[in-house]
Amino acid sequence: MPVLLPLEQGVNFRDLGGYRTKDGQQIKANKVIRAASLGNLSPKDIDFLAEYGLRHDVDFRSSEEQENAPDKVPTGATYHFAPVFPEDETKSTAKDQRAKQFFTDLQAGFNNMLRAYHDIVLTDSAKKAYRHFFEVLLENSDEGRSVLFHCSAGKDRTGMGAIYLLTALGVDEATIKRDYLASNKYLAPWQEKQLAKRQLPKTGQEIYLTNLRALGSVNETYLETAMNVMQREYGSLEKYLHNELALTKLQVADLKKIYLDRV
Repeated sequence: MPVLLPLEQGVNFRDLGGYRTKDGQQIKANKVIRAASLGNLSPKDIDFLAEYGLRHDVDFRSSEEQENAPDKVPTGATYHFAPVFPEDETKSTAKDQRAKQFFTDLQAGFNNMLRAYHDIVLTDSAKKAYRHFFEVLLENSDEGRSVLFHCSAGKDRTGMGAIYLLTALGVDEATIKRDYLASNKYLAPWQEKQLAKRQLPKTGQEIYLTNLRALGSVNETYLETAMNVMQREYGSLEKYLHNELALTKLQVADLKKIYLDRV
């Protein structure tokens, strides 16, 4: 099964190798990694990723996020900037006119995430980013060379990227959902540390914390929102991959050759 990479300063870094497909194959190890931010990696972490074969780094973050915490990658790795959103819709910021609702409305964070998952399916920037992602995946044909894809927490934009890839490779729906929800397990300790550092408001603390936890986690309802939008607007996830992300049958076959092994 997929493993959590033992990094000092990297959160939610997971090798997707080991997942089984419906036709009896499995994803190769050291070929594709999903992750959170690379901005805080230690020199030891960077050396580990170099030895792991990292050759392509696909960054789904916005330009502002990228500028605030530039990726640290091994020498020789190619950086690919593929912003899913012009700005990070999965976070609350002072610039957001809805920010004040996080102190007064218990559902504000949850509703913000539903909007983000709606937009992650429909916006042109998201489609462009995931098309780029598949282009990079198709380039990575050399054995022992890996693609890493990430956002800030490695859960939403990265989570959808993993869903698209695992679906294309033929992994079953239940396994794909478990992989998506596993971010809660791997992020929880880190998220609670981040919350403990925040200066909380004098009023509305519990509402504020509830909303921050909604923003900092994954949820089956978030995923269902994206799937329902795909079903309603495009017919199915598979049709979305083909028609909106321009993934052809030949490219799917190539992805399987690159990333799958017979068990």
